[in-house]
Amino acid sequence: MSLDTPRTGTRRERLTAHEALQRLEHERASRLTQLRAIDEAGPDTEEQVMSAQKDTIRRVLTEVEAAVARVQDGSYGTCRNCSKPIPVERLEILPYTSFCVPCQRGVA
Repeated sequence: MSLDTPRTGTRRERLTAHEALQRLEHERASRLTQLRAIDEAGPDTEEQVMSAQKDTIRRVLTEVEAAVARVQDGSYGTCRNCSKPIPVERLEILPYTSFCVPCQRGVA
């Protein structure tokens, strides 16, 4: 099934706030672990590659924090562009996303 169309049937249309926060906490912990591993890699590691990886991880952490704020204000799971619900399947894969697939394609 495509992530740009909601699934019909018995599948829930939204994650609960608790489920969303659990997924976001997991993402945050994973990214922080990655940053620590890069910092501990030492001087043998290519600085430019590590810098790019750190930048990417920090960007994702910023997105995770924004998603936590959306859970708290009740807007989590709603596309910032079209205001339609983001399919649960997409949120399960990318819990910090703020766009549905069609809108993400238009933004990217």
